[in-house]
Amino acid sequence: MKKIRVEDAIGHVIPHDLTKIVKGEFKGPAFKKGHIIEESDIPVLLNMGKEHIYVLEKDENMIHEVEAAQVLGSICKGDNMILTEVSEGKIGVKADINGFFQVDRDRLFKLNIIDDVAIATRHGNLPVKKGDSLAGARVIPLLVDEDVLNEAKTIWNNEPILNLKPFIKKKVGIITTGSEVYHGRIKDQFTPVIKEKVETFDSKVIFHKTCDDDLNQIKEAILEAIDSGCNFVSCTGGMSVDPDDLTPGAIKETGANIISYGSPMLPGSMFLLSYLKDIPILGLPGCVMFMKTTVFDVILPFILSDTEVTKEIIAELGYGGFCLGCDNCHYPNCQYGKGI
Repeated sequence: MKKIRVEDAIGHVIPHDLTKIVKGEFKGPAFKKGHIIEESDIPVLLNMGKEHIYVLEKDENMIHEVEAAQVLGSICKGDNMILTEVSEGKIGVKADINGFFQVDRDRLFKLNIIDDVAIATRHGNLPVKKGDSLAGARVIPLLVDEDVLNEAKTIWNNEPILNLKPFIKKKVGIITTGSEVYHGRIKDQFTPVIKEKVETFDSKVIFHKTCDDDLNQIKEAILEAIDSGCNFVSCTGGMSVDPDDLTPGAIKETGANIISYGSPMLPGSMFLLSYLKDIPILGLPGCVMFMKTTVFDVILPFILSDTEVTKEIIAELGYGGFCLGCDNCHYPNCQYGKGI
């Protein structure tokens, strides 16, 4: 870079965006890269604290921040995403659909450990909406050595570090259990909650059945829901360790593979996750009925994007799995469910 006085810079090309900050009013580029400095620009630059301007003198092994940001953006961007224009050296990644967002945290770490590389993402394993910002990336200096980007490309290896899967419109079955509901002693308050949550993702409840505390009856109801076309089944109630809580046993009797009975999340410890072939069958504890946010809200986007939930994923939920029970729930803008 060649340093010259601003007063002598008329006719020179600005090699990078120059940021102007007016507290409480404006922050952004006052001059964009490529702007040819005119006499009227001199007082503006001086008011920005720019008494000197730097003229670009780069060699063939140095990459300008704009081109470097575009490379990093391509490393980040997966399907169903768009890149923004580079501004002030930064490029953004935005969602192009409503979907389930995931981040390859291991490779993100490896990229950010490279000197001069900076990539910031939002939390993964959460639903996002079309237009949401997902990440931003830049290199730190104005010019970066080409070897830096080559190292980043090696980590990338043509596999984006961000993933955005569309939600699948599931046909949902709900099996309500409990003698108190079956015999009409109390009103079923569980089903409306589940219905509202799945419909938020454009899925639809097509089957509902209420069962007595009878293992075989619950099992047959689950299988009937699947025979009716359901590709996602939730069983509500009967999930504790009491002898007359039979839902876990009934789910197992269907032949489903139990991934986890119990989760390291509070609320939600008595949660059950299983698959019958590729159909998820969940056992939902009572907290889902009366608490705004539980393990069900964390796992539901996985299910509705056909993202397999493993035992390891369930285990990782323990870190950040303790809900603080805020008077005004801020989920997902809080710690809950961020262990993965």
